[in-house]
Formats: sequence, C-alpha cells, structure tokens
Amino acid sequence: MREGNIQLSDHFDYRRLIKFTGPSIIMMLFTSIYGIVDGFFVSNFAGKSEFAALNLIWPYPMLLGAVGYMFGTGGTALVAKTLGEGNKDRANRYFSLIIYSTFITSVLLSVFGMFTLEGVAKLMGAEGKLLEDAKLYGYIIMAATPTYVMQVVFQPFMITAERPRLGLWITVASGMTNIVLDIIFVGILSWGLAGAAWASVISQVVGMAWPIIFFLTARRTTIKLGKASLEVGVMLKSCSNGLSELVTNVAICFVSMVYNWRLLIMVGEDGVAIYGFIAYVNMIFLAVFFGYSMGVSPVVSYHFGAGNRDEIKNLRKRSLNLESAASIVMTVSAMLLAEPLAKLFVGYDAGLTAMTTHAFRLYAFSYLLSYLNIFASSFFTALNDGVTSAIISFSRMLLFQLGSVMLLPMVLGLDGIWLSMLSAEILSLCITVFFFFRYRSKYGY
Repeated sequence: MREGNIQLSDHFDYRRLIKFTGPSIIMMLFTSIYGIVDGFFVSNFAGKSEFAALNLIWPYPMLLGAVGYMFGTGGTALVAKTLGEGNKDRANRYFSLIIYSTFITSVLLSVFGMFTLEGVAKLMGAEGKLLEDAKLYGYIIMAATPTYVMQVVFQPFMITAERPRLGLWITVASGMTNIVLDIIFVGILSWGLAGAAWASVISQVVGMAWPIIFFLTARRTTIKLGKASLEVGVMLKSCSNGLSELVTNVAICFVSMVYNWRLLIMVGEDGVAIYGFIAYVNMIFLAVFFGYSMGVSPVVSYHFGAGNRDEIKNLRKRSLNLESAASIVMTVSAMLLAEPLAKLFVGYDAGLTAMTTHAFRLYAFSYLLSYLNIFASSFFTALNDGVTSAIISFSRMLLFQLGSVMLLPMVLGLDGIWLSMLSAEILSLCITVFFFFRYRSKYGY
C-alpha cells in the first residue's frame, strides 16, 4: 500500500526522505506538545506546588511504560526486515505476536506500579502535600499504563505499514483530545491534578483504539493483526533490537528522578519546577530528531533485509546531512524561545522565570550534538544490531548523564546540572564515532 507514492523499497533522495519522514516528525512533535499540556494547565490553573508534584512523579509511570518503545522499535526492525526478505505472512505473525505480548506485559507492569508508586515517591523525597498530590496524579496514570504502552508501540508500526500520514492523524486526534479535556477538566471544572490525569488517559485510549481497528480491518496494508503463536526467539530478537530504546526511555525517567532529587535538595520545589519545564520543552526540540529516526528506520531495515548496501549507505549519508542542519536550527530556536516559553509556564513568578530561562539556554547547547547519538542508536537498531544500539544509548542516557549530574554541580554549582546533558553528549559522541567506523565494512554504509 503506497502512501504519498513512496514505498519502503524505493530509492530515497532528500525530497523523498523529507516527504516520508515528515509525518513521523510531525507526529512526534504533536506527541511532545500534548505531553506537556498537563504540565501547562496544572502550573497555570492549579499552582506551583501541584506542578512540582506532577514533575516529581511522572517519570515513574513513564519508566514502566518504556517497554512500549522497546517492543515498538525493536519489533518494527524485525518485521520490516522480514518484509524486505519477501515473507509477508511471517511478518504478520511476528507483528501480531509482538502486539499481544506487549499488551500482556503492560497489564503486569500497571499492577506492579500501583503497588510501588507511594514508596518510590517517598524515596524521591516527597512528603506532606507534595506526596499526596504526587499519589493523586500517579495512581490514575499508572492504572492506565496499558493504554499508554499500546499507543506507543503502534506508532512505529504505522510507518512499517507504509501509512505514516494515518499515524500522524491518530496522534493529532489523541493530542487534541488531551488538550480539549485539559481545558474542560483543569481550566473550567478546576479538577486540578486528577483532571489532568484523566485527560491524558482518555487521549491515550483514542491513540490505542484507532490503530487496533485499522490493523484488524484494513485491506490494503503491508501488515495486519491476526493469528500468532508463541515464538520465543522472535520475542527475544524484538527485545534485543529494541533494547536501546528501552535503555533510552528508562534512563530518561531514572535520570529525571535523580535530577529532581538533586534539585529538591539544592533549590527546593523551584528546582523541580524548573527541571519539569526543561523536560517538557526538551521533548519538543528532540522530537525532530526522534521523529526523523523513527521514520527512516523501517526503510533502513527493509533495505538491510533486501541486502541493498548502496541504499543503506545513501540513507546514512543523507540522514546525517539533514539532521546536522536541523541541529543548528534547534539550538538557535531554543536560545531565542527560552524566555517566551518560560513565561508561558511560570510567568506568574518573575524570579522563577529568570532562573528557568537561564537554565534552558545552558541545556540547549546539547542539541548541537544530540542528533548524532540519537540517529546512531536508531540506525543500529534498524540494522538489527540491538547490542551496539543499546551500548550507545546506555552510555549517553545513563552512564555519562548520571555521572555528569552527580559530579558537575560539585564544580559548577547549579549550572552544572543544566550543563550535564551537553557533557553526556560530548562523551557519548566518542562511543558513536567508534562504532560507526568499526562496523562500516560489516554493514556496508
């Protein structure tokens, strides 16, 4: 099934790359934007304390929900490679098995999260009203873990199905649902944190239900939901392929907890609010890199399965050129928009606005390098080399960033926290360059 006259098997010049990956980039931008809607409405209509509580607890539900990225990205690499080998029936079996297994896993994680959420909040330093607010938001979000995980796992498979535009419309529908319900629940009805949580949950149901209906009923698509049998090797391969995405998202959540813990000690609730702003806005800027990588990965996997090394080399070269230009635009935009965005979130507090603006401008330097490490991890996942991809992600998001956030403040004070991501990108770039050169003959790029 063609969408926009482009198929996975095509040769990609710059125009085709932009056209095919554009919906994925926009989809990730919408996902990031509606992901920060809760924070915006809670901050402006509920208050700074509630905003701090939301930012303190949200990494934990997202931590458990990271399996959606592992199964989605890792499974997509395997299914697209199988399609490239010319075996559509087997690709459908793999796809169905991955979807069913993801749902079962998400239910188990939801139950686990409900039992452990309060203990995690206390471990991060929450007490009194901050603890109660964190629990109020967290329990609702945690109970709906399956809807979040399934929404996430379907996103890359929409690209493998050669329907990126439909994937975009699904994301837009889900995001608009969240925005409208936040206006009603938080802005008009004043339900506070509970209203923001329910708005997110209902929007996730939309993002989950539409793909299920599509993959069950669509006639013209490269993959469909159907019968599946338990194939342990398939699941292990999907997990190993998607290990880097799991590591990335687990690391984001875990490091966010460390950031919040560190800032709660150094600055108090203001520090948690500042990092909450950076975490939200950062998702928007990085969405360009993640969206492009998600869009191009099934193409790389397809040509890898087909043994087309010339096209893999072409995709690698053109992708790095496009993303290097985008990184400069992202960095300059972040510098210029830091103050207006800070005012949008915390404009009710002049001191907090000034601190937030300064913090984000320091953090934004990391965009000059982040695209290289993000693309490299995704590229090796697409080549079904999950181990190399995971090493890059683990080094970047956990080892180097965690080390930086713990050590730099000892030398640079509070600024050390905001510069820790730049430090992590510089160090992980060494790992990325090493692997690109090491495997250039093996994969022929």
